[in-house]
Amino acid sequence: LSGGIDSALTVAVASDALGSERVRSIMMPSPYTSSASLEDAQQCAERLGITYEVVPIEPAMWAFGTMLESLFADTDQDVTEENIQSRVRGLLLMALSNKFGLMLLTTGNKSEMATGYATLYGDMCGGYSVLKDVYKTTVFELAKWRNANIPIGSRCERSHVIPERIITKPPSAELRPDQKDTDSLPDYEQLDGILECLIEQDLSVGATTRRGFNKGAVEQVAR
Repeated sequence: LSGGIDSALTVAVASDALGSERVRSIMMPSPYTSSASLEDAQQCAERLGITYEVVPIEPAMWAFGTMLESLFADTDQDVTEENIQSRVRGLLLMALSNKFGLMLLTTGNKSEMATGYATLYGDMCGGYSVLKDVYKTTVFELAKWRNANIPIGSRCERSHVIPERIITKPPSAELRPDQKDTDSLPDYEQLDGILECLIEQDLSVGATTRRGFNKGAVEQVAR
């Protein structure tokens, strides 16, 4: 439970399906995790009535940095170090899954998976991906819907379970200072429109561009 919208919606779905007493959430902050994310994750857990624990990953980050220091000599920090953080989290969560017989839920959405904005052996770890067929723009719509409604048959009969700030703040992986998803991807309204053309309609880059999308963005997403 990161304080982001994908994990918040995933944990809400899990609570609705299984009951809050059967859901366990872990916040794994790094030095780049904002205080807002810490507050939002805890508040989300409290609203849902689920177990919430905090396991900082900075000690593991330093350990991997020390082990790789000679091998990474004379190189600059890049996505490699960002991915190490995600893989540390995946390792911790899989350890809990193995030790206690728990099913780990993957939190990535279809927009991320389609564009490679997800870490192999990191946030892609898990036994079931709740949002695997849900584009990011739909994630926002579902989060707003869940706050205003209680699904029929829900085992978690609470509304407004996702803090409003989780829905309104700019999406970020928080793997480096001041990171935003839009640093690497088009804004999600444009991205999901392009993905709808390329994936759902099986259109070419040219045909997608003719739908009114920026050619450079379409080519980036297609790659």
